[in-house]
Parts: sequence; C-alpha cells; structure tokens
Amino acid sequence: MTAAPGPPRPDRLLRTIARAAAGAAVVAARGGVRLPRPVDRDLKVVVAELTAEAPDAVGLRLARPDGAPLPPWRPGAHLDVLLPSGRLRQYSLCGDPADRTAYRVAVRRIDAGQGGSLEVHGLLPGTRLVVRGPRNAFPFVVAPAYLFLAGGIGITPIAPMVRAAAARGADWRLVHTGRDLASLPLSERLAGLDPARVIRRADDVHGGVPTAAELLADLPAGAAVYCCGPPAMIDAVRRAVPDGHGFHAERFSPPPVRGGRPFTVRLGHGGPVVEVPADRSALAAVRDVVPDLAYSCQQGFCGTCHVPLLAGATEQDTSAPGRMALCVARARDATPLVVDLGRHVEPCGGSTSPPSSHKVP
Repeated sequence: MTAAPGPPRPDRLLRTIARAAAGAAVVAARGGVRLPRPVDRDLKVVVAELTAEAPDAVGLRLARPDGAPLPPWRPGAHLDVLLPSGRLRQYSLCGDPADRTAYRVAVRRIDAGQGGSLEVHGLLPGTRLVVRGPRNAFPFVVAPAYLFLAGGIGITPIAPMVRAAAARGADWRLVHTGRDLASLPLSERLAGLDPARVIRRADDVHGGVPTAAELLADLPAGAAVYCCGPPAMIDAVRRAVPDGHGFHAERFSPPPVRGGRPFTVRLGHGGPVVEVPADRSALAAVRDVVPDLAYSCQQGFCGTCHVPLLAGATEQDTSAPGRMALCVARARDATPLVVDLGRHVEPCGGSTSPPSSHKVP
C-alpha cells in the first residue's frame, strides 16, 4: 500500500522560499525592471567563400563549421551578423532558400561609413563569425504579378524574390538602378532567368537618376511592387504607386524623425529614465542604455521592438493596445512613458553599434 503524501519536508520548503525571496530581491534591486533569462540565439558560422560581386561589393558564403544544415529562411529575410570587432550589422540573405548548407550575403564597401562594411571586406576565408536569425521584416507575398525595384546593393533581398516569382510562373519584372553597370551586383545572373524581364539601368548611360514614373512604367495590373534602395527612391515610388497595387519596401536606414517632440521613457517602475530627443526614436535612445535590445525593421511593423507599456499614452504607435513600438511611437503628452523590456533583451556580446536596417555600412 502506498502511503498518502504528507506535507512538504521543511528543508525543501525552506529552499523554495529562499529561492523566491532571492528572486524578489533581485527584481527590487533592479528597480522593478524584469530582465529575462539569457537565451543563446547565437549561431556559429565560418566564412566558407568570398566572391567579388562588384568592384566595391563582396559576397560571403557562410556555413556551419561542422557542415550541419542551417535554419530555414524565406525571401526577404536577413541575418544579424556579429563581426570580430563586436560590431553588429544586419545583412539581407541573397542566396537560395533551398540551400541549407550555407547562407549568402553581399556587402557594399562604404569608405566613409562606420567601419562595418570595411571590416567585412577585410574578412578572410575561414574567419569564424556569429550570426542570429534569420528574421524576416520584408516578407514576400503571393500576388498575380510583381514589379521589383532595386537601387544598388538593394538587390540583395530582392534577388531571392525574383527567383521565387520565376519559379511560380508569375508575371514579373526587375528594374535594377545604379550609377553604372559595374555597380549593379547579382542582377546580371538574374537576367539568365529571362533577359526580357530584367532591366539594368545605369545612371551614367540614361542621363541621371530615374524618376518614379520611369520606374513604374508598364506596371502590370494588380502587381505587387517591391522596392529596396535609398530613402529618396523609396519615398518617390511610394507616392507614385497607383491604387490597387500593394507596395512593399525596405530601407537602407530607418526613416528620419520629422516634427518630433522630446519625451522620456522609464525602463520599468523605478528603473532608469531615458531622454528621447526630438530627432531620435525611443528605440535609438533606449539602445544607448541597453545596447542588447532586440529590434529589426525599425518601421513599426515587424513587432520585434514592441514592448509592454506600463504607463503613459503614445501616438504614431503601430503596436497593439497596452504595448509600444519603440522604433516609431512617441509620447502623446509630457507624461513620461514607462515600458517593460521583459524578454526583448538579447545577448549581443556587448555590441553598441547604432541601429540599422540591414544595410548599415
């Protein structure tokens, strides 16, 4: 006969109480800011191959050191790449999603940039890196037809979409623009899918930067328009796309803050207060204090930086009620906002790199 369970043993009960008290003390010491348990999202890869995609653009083939399959991804996805220096950069995947043996990215060298692209161009085969992802803030939707518009290195997230559209048998067209033909990586190979559908437009041949009307010429009925390139290009195309066409864009950098007012964000009840200037996002300001804060699209729609809003009211917010999109939302009035970072902190190796949108040099 099995004896009925008795009350908890005193030593076990005391240990449980002690652990709970210790946890409460840690929370109190941190000013009420609930920090998550660290989650290891690092994926160790090695630079398996380097290729010259253009005079100033290098392609990287990244594989696991043991040759194991990599996590799957879909067109439009990107990787967070932790460089040997500690810089954290985001680069779009431009290879074949069906190839689980390696990830491919292409990076343009920006001599006047912040060092990330220069460091990438100095990598050697065999260099070990850490990546996180893939994550997708630029999803590829099903549509009857597609118009793909890429400016320079903006072809990287577009290239897998072009291949996917061709594989589906969809009606598609690609316009790739740049200062000259040599500055247009990847699209020459894409022309092999159907030369009549690929337009490689060089500014030095066509008399300057194309207009939105030129880019949108012969737009198929009901086509989804995908655009990745400089902000001026995206803004011009966005304004010119006619009704009845879905518009999808990814910027080289987060959109500028216009007409903003300064406000404050407190990280948890009793936690540190972050001053957000009129010309910066809350995400950028908070990352000065918490550099490992997770983020992705910086345009309000991917949800990565949407955090619980504990107090205050926001405007220009794209998140659900009771939450705040740190990348775009601002305080509605002078009342400080209080947010809970919760599980939105990722271990980033101490990187203090400025925010990016997949293309920070």
